[in-house]
Amino acid sequence: MAARKEKALSRLVMVSNRVIDFGAASQAGGVSVAIYDALARHSGFWFGWNGQVEETETPETVVSRDGNHTTATIPLTAADYNDFYLGYSNSVLWPVFHNRLDLAQFEAGYYSRYVAVNEKFATHLAPLIEPDDVIWIHDYHLFPMALELRKRGIENPIGFFLHIPVGPAQALIAIPEHREIARALGAYDLVGVQTHRDVRNLIDFLQQSVFGSLLPSGRIRACDAEFDIGCFPVGIDSNYFANSPITQDGENPEASRIIGIDRLDYTKGLPQKFRAFGKLLEDCPEHRRRIVLSQFAPPTRESVEAYADIRSELESLSGAINGRFGELDWVPINYIHRPIPRSELRDVYRSSRICWVTPLMDGMNLVSKEYVASQDPKDPGVLILSKFAGAAEQLRDAVLVNPYDPNDMVQGLRKALEMPIDERVARHDKLASIVCKSDAWGTSFFSALVKAGKRRTGRGQPSARVRAAMKRLDTVPKKAGPKKSVAAHVGG
Repeated sequence: MAARKEKALSRLVMVSNRVIDFGAASQAGGVSVAIYDALARHSGFWFGWNGQVEETETPETVVSRDGNHTTATIPLTAADYNDFYLGYSNSVLWPVFHNRLDLAQFEAGYYSRYVAVNEKFATHLAPLIEPDDVIWIHDYHLFPMALELRKRGIENPIGFFLHIPVGPAQALIAIPEHREIARALGAYDLVGVQTHRDVRNLIDFLQQSVFGSLLPSGRIRACDAEFDIGCFPVGIDSNYFANSPITQDGENPEASRIIGIDRLDYTKGLPQKFRAFGKLLEDCPEHRRRIVLSQFAPPTRESVEAYADIRSELESLSGAINGRFGELDWVPINYIHRPIPRSELRDVYRSSRICWVTPLMDGMNLVSKEYVASQDPKDPGVLILSKFAGAAEQLRDAVLVNPYDPNDMVQGLRKALEMPIDERVARHDKLASIVCKSDAWGTSFFSALVKAGKRRTGRGQPSARVRAAMKRLDTVPKKAGPKKSVAAHVGG
């Protein structure tokens, strides 16, 4: 189902670290597509980094249109990219929120640059905001963004959505600046996370870090502010992936494909997957020549040491397994270190007998939902899903496995390979019914954010500007005439 423009009561301003290249949208996935699909239903614009590194401390905001889409972007400096993006965001926050304290690099200077980039973003975004805009900020790169906007007089409803998982509070409070992060959350009206587990962990973190309290109303009070925390599982446009033709490829058409599509990241459980596949071939020789694991692992953050290590490990494991079990006309593992275009995913999913998703910890994992949506309901494939993926909270009829347990992984794979068609159909029917309802993510978060904005008290009663903005959200505004402000050139 193509995204449709809904009659919105206000503009929606999306803010993320990186803005998608609409010309290359077919290559994108994950968070970018989720934001793209949500914004397509509203008037508004998307603000963030343009992906360029330029040595200027005072960049200009570049506003551009591509069809019905509007973006407002700025570049980063090399120091920004190194300390804000690779440093604090991906070498501190990413590993800690995934409960990998052993990989966190608490380097001096990272946090100050992290705050400075959020200040820069806020400085460039604030002039574009109109009183009735609703602002939706995404992911761990931008925890302080609402606080910086509030400092600049922006009193609009501001929501935050965390796409990655929330680790246990004991891990999060290991971050030296954990109190500052907790206080920054208090500037939002609504904080959304992927699972109920994430809600519990985030509340626990706020209670332990800044003595936050859960109010009888269900709201959170922390640092003299009250705000909402909610569970909003990210979904997909299931109709986009449905009705794909079945294609045959590969050297051995008799072999059933097991597909894996994961960014090259230490959180995805890829070494565990490869070892379990090798163990299956060793323990169950009857499956040799009958299955092929096709693992796409597109590169990401290659300049971070931990990512170079995981790439080397996977290349070694795949080479060893192929060398031990492979034959002239059968290669057990097709390890492909590049992205697959989104436009080709449907065919790959539909022609794969099994999708194997094994993260050690994941916010949601949309690959699992895309695979389910792509299947032939009369002869569906089987989804094997890690218990530690956020999607497992919804997709309970997948074959759930523990990626830390090689025997459990092998048994799950055997179960999927040997599953009779009646069980495959029954499981798929239940999974598909959930996935098909998951595309309301953007609408549900937006509605909840508008309501949370009306309830916001902050440090007192809402200001006159906030009351005026909330009043506009209750009525359909009249068509405005031309405006001369900077904001008039963005979105709408």
